[in-house]
Amino acid sequence: MDIDKIPEWILAMEQEDLAFVKSFVQNSGSLKEIAKVYEVSYPTVRLRLDKIIQKIKMYENQKQEPFSAFIKTLAVESKIDLETAKIIIEKYKESKGGK
Repeated sequence: MDIDKIPEWILAMEQEDLAFVKSFVQNSGSLKEIAKVYEVSYPTVRLRLDKIIQKIKMYENQKQEPFSAFIKTLAVESKIDLETAKIIIEKYKESKGGK
């Protein structure tokens, strides 16, 4: 496979997230089966999948607004809280003239 044809969001994904996606596909997308594999609750698996989905969406949007996407990624990864992310993004937009 030509590396240029691999979507950038896959290349940017952490190994742990890629392993989760692989397991998800191998288990036909069954969150109940994934919960058994990881020995966690269904809501925990759902939350993990939702975070991966958010990361993919943010990476796809990063081409349009890299700084805002970066801040959102920090919030999704729980490195900063959501309110702080909103404040930073709002101030950034204000500094660019409200764009």
